[in-house]
Amino acid sequence: MPQPVGYMERTRKYYKAQGFDKPYEWATFKEVPFAALKKPLSKSRVGLITTAALYDREASDPRFVDSFSTSAPPKRLYANDLSWDKNATHLNDRESYLPLHGLSEAINSGLIEGITPQFHCAPTEYSIRRTMAHDAPELLSRLQRDQADLALLVPL
Repeated sequence: MPQPVGYMERTRKYYKAQGFDKPYEWATFKEVPFAALKKPLSKSRVGLITTAALYDREASDPRFVDSFSTSAPPKRLYANDLSWDKNATHLNDRESYLPLHGLSEAINSGLIEGITPQFHCAPTEYSIRRTMAHDAPELLSRLQRDQADLALLVPL
């Protein structure tokens, strides 16, 4: 029987091997920064965030928030520069990290009202500070501009 993949321990070892002075630290919050929906899900517009990228980047490339049309998305996204178990999974099923077809079915069934005109790519950073100070506010700004009522984060 297959055993669960030890992502947390693998991540700690990966960052140690990269030469970081301290082990990878997951963000934690004393107060959870989530809010109840202001309207029913069936009347809500969903913004989609993925950790995949629009281009094939190198591990040393700068990371930034990026956006692309949900009505004409690229045929593939990229994440080979990230740490994930490349033996246990793959990037061939775009729907697994960019579920636009599933969201379309949710619209057709009346579960949600719609999706935003763009999906967003969240950079994956070692720095919690950069994520909190720069990337998260930029994602929030883009979601607000798109009039999203909620965000669905689909990490790879």
